[in-house]
Amino acid sequence: MKQYETVIGLEVHVELATKTKIFCSCSTAFGGAPNTHTCPVCTGMPGALPVLNKQVVEYAMAVGLATNCNITQNGKFDRKNYFYPDNPQNYQISQLYKPICTNGYVEIKGDNGDTKKVRIHEIHMEEDAGKLIHDDWNDCSLVDLNRSGVPLIEIVSEPDMRSSDEVVAYLEKLRLIIQYLGASDCKLNEGSMRADVNLSVREAGSDQLGTRTEMKNLNSFKAIARAIENETERQIDLLEAGKKVIQETRRWDDTKEYSYAMRSKEDAQDYRYFPDPDLVPVIISDEWIAEVKAREPEFRDEKMSRYISEFELPEYDADIITLYKPLADIFENTVAMGNKPKEVSNWIMGETMRLCKEHSIDPDQIKFSAENLSKLIQLIERNVINRGAAKEVFEEIFLSDIDPEKYVEEHGMKQDNDEEGLRKIVEEVIANNPKAVEDVRSGKGKAIGALVGQTMKATQGKANPALVNKILKELL
Repeated sequence: MKQYETVIGLEVHVELATKTKIFCSCSTAFGGAPNTHTCPVCTGMPGALPVLNKQVVEYAMAVGLATNCNITQNGKFDRKNYFYPDNPQNYQISQLYKPICTNGYVEIKGDNGDTKKVRIHEIHMEEDAGKLIHDDWNDCSLVDLNRSGVPLIEIVSEPDMRSSDEVVAYLEKLRLIIQYLGASDCKLNEGSMRADVNLSVREAGSDQLGTRTEMKNLNSFKAIARAIENETERQIDLLEAGKKVIQETRRWDDTKEYSYAMRSKEDAQDYRYFPDPDLVPVIISDEWIAEVKAREPEFRDEKMSRYISEFELPEYDADIITLYKPLADIFENTVAMGNKPKEVSNWIMGETMRLCKEHSIDPDQIKFSAENLSKLIQLIERNVINRGAAKEVFEEIFLSDIDPEKYVEEHGMKQDNDEEGLRKIVEEVIANNPKAVEDVRSGKGKAIGALVGQTMKATQGKANPALVNKILKELL
């Protein structure tokens, strides 16, 4: 069998985090009753005129600068003409001839372990379409225009990726850059980041591109990886059987792990692009570019290096914490309140990640405050509660961001530090557990844990474990 190489380029759509739409003042909030975030502009009413949202331009510029693009300083918008029920104007306002950003790149770790540049052909601004809701019961389709006019940027890469691993690394890099900029939350499950995969295969060593297909409907990194593996195998099987790959758009069904053809690219319609006559040119000055550049945050790679050098975190901790901006924010803010960096990291790496997994919450979606985590750590350090109780309190912080000081007070969880009272309880535990006592005295050091456990049980978990250990060692 011949050796084949996969060639992949991506078109990534990102919904921007503006409060209002790109050409009107309607809300961009996710959800809401159908057709309640609408007005004459985003529903395509005759005579309604669009007005460009300045924040959209700033976010697009910020993403372009962070991905090493050139900024088009004299740009414009174009109309992409097509009919579809969720497109009320019968055209989409986009940028074909003068996209706002061109010729950029991001660096990822390639399949061979070396740093690799994935080139960005362009980034352009455009408006999102509405959403069709198919009602099988009544055999009809309904249109919700809440999403119509939500601002998008489309990031178009060159065909520089060679595997699903490189694609996911590229998407992760884009996601983190955009999240750190605050330009979008990049939630694939809510559609605020969507990727279309253009894929072809060719014989290894060839410089001729094969016939490509476009894969749509990909709403998670795992789905993207599975779709790439599946489509690569499908195309290789066709070529091995002496058949041709047809250039077409395919839709991926992640439940069935199968893709099917939507439409042939051979009959792709002519979108008849022309400059939008209702919008003025987008003129971007050197000063405006400098302002946006000056507001750039510390990105993930620099932040990770600083955590290792300044806070002496293990590389593993720094890698996980900086992978999610909310985690990085909580870590830094909690440390800034005077807490030891490794202690804060331990709560994030341990209990936070455990609870995320247990409650099926993505680390991007955590809501608890640094202030309440800081209060919890202080309660432990002041011996107000023990670590067992602290884990119970932290779960409430994680789920409801409660004030730990009030919670401990209201639920009677304060640690018992009364040495005299604890000594009497420990004496009873020793008297009732002769086998464990004999094991400790015969040199089985771990047996003391059973006695500590019995003491904690007798005090309903409120005893100071360090004090219990001290008393046990004295008495034994």
